[in-house]
Amino acid sequence: MKFFDRKAEIATLREIRDLSRKTAQFTVVTGRRRIGKTSLVWKAYEDDTVLYFFVSRKAENELCEEYLSEIGRKLGVPMLGRVEKFSEIFEYLMKLSVECPLTLFIDEFQDFFRINKSIYSEMQKIWDIYHTQAHINLVVCGSIFSMMTKIFKDKKEPLYNRQTRFMTIRPFSPAVLKEIMMEYNPNFTPEDLLALFSFTGGVAKYVQLLVDSGATTKTKMLNHIVRADSVFIGEGKSILIEEFGKDYGMYFSILSAIARGKTSRAEIELVTGKEIGGYLTKLEKDYEIITKKQPLFERSSTKNVRYAIDDNFFMFWFRFIYRYNYMLEIENYESVREIISRDYETFSGLMLEKYFRRVLIETKSYTRIGGWWDRKGENEIDIIAENELDDTAAFFEVKRKAANFSRPRLEEKAGAFLRATGEFQDYSLTYNGLSLADM
Repeated sequence: MKFFDRKAEIATLREIRDLSRKTAQFTVVTGRRRIGKTSLVWKAYEDDTVLYFFVSRKAENELCEEYLSEIGRKLGVPMLGRVEKFSEIFEYLMKLSVECPLTLFIDEFQDFFRINKSIYSEMQKIWDIYHTQAHINLVVCGSIFSMMTKIFKDKKEPLYNRQTRFMTIRPFSPAVLKEIMMEYNPNFTPEDLLALFSFTGGVAKYVQLLVDSGATTKTKMLNHIVRADSVFIGEGKSILIEEFGKDYGMYFSILSAIARGKTSRAEIELVTGKEIGGYLTKLEKDYEIITKKQPLFERSSTKNVRYAIDDNFFMFWFRFIYRYNYMLEIENYESVREIISRDYETFSGLMLEKYFRRVLIETKSYTRIGGWWDRKGENEIDIIAENELDDTAAFFEVKRKAANFSRPRLEEKAGAFLRATGEFQDYSLTYNGLSLADM
């Protein structure tokens, strides 16, 4: 698959490189695994000489040998002799950059913790000494989001706030996914586009795996994902165990419950049999895997809260792959595909709502976007979009089929919202149905 999008991110990285010619820059690039961080950095600096240090899980002295070789090959400068500590290499490059500006890209940066966690404090000391004179463009990224965040945003860590930029790479937008489909399947249907969004969430690597295999229709995607040699089957577990560590079992139980429609704390605790407040906070704040949702303009911070898995792929994985893993273990792939096909309409309906929220956000036409439901569960509005600048608001009902949209019923629910909240007085209001046909 060719490189798509990321124009703003590339422009930012190039701007940072130019700034580093005047003063040292330290950029942290984060985002969930498979999002395309490494490819992005390489694309941004494809016209530049980049020192690339990959932090593989081996002894520090072995890594130093590899890095010295990279320096000699890319820069053609005299070798340092035998070096046992990464800090010596880092200090050498910081000094070198005073006279010779350079770009250093360190990948899987969080794995220094497994090799020698003192590397971070050593880097901090060296950076503090030399960065005012140096002309280095230092870019670091890592695939374990929680660790990368801790390294740079925890006040107790030596590299806290040493970065000059903190970039978080997000999934492809619906517009980009549509562009990809037009490139590789010009005859795609709305169902195909929704399937790509639902299964991958716009994560670059997952999109690439499907596109490169020719799986650009809903049926082909499903067949590619659920088969004996599929990367997707073990993907959720391999990523999240690294994030969660030894407590992954409880986190998996919570995420599995949410994926099955248990979205309130009380419902989730009935499934897990444990108090889960701390786990929910970490899933939301530290790992950024779930989001806490409340009705628009809800005054309470605790009542009427729903939890949702933010990452589409994890939502799909827990809903179907993790839940029916016992079938996959006996290689009954056909039954799993049948179950997904059976439940797909309900699952994809939720994804369709999420898709249109993203589309509305992309338009930049609204100042606030959310949903609303009453505590009795009698009235629920999929999307409410407000523009405070011109006193307008739009109510949206999302249905797979346009024929299922009822404007009178939406107006009725909007009336319940207006009475309950007292908002949008003197606003111009519109009522809209969205369906597959609007994709």
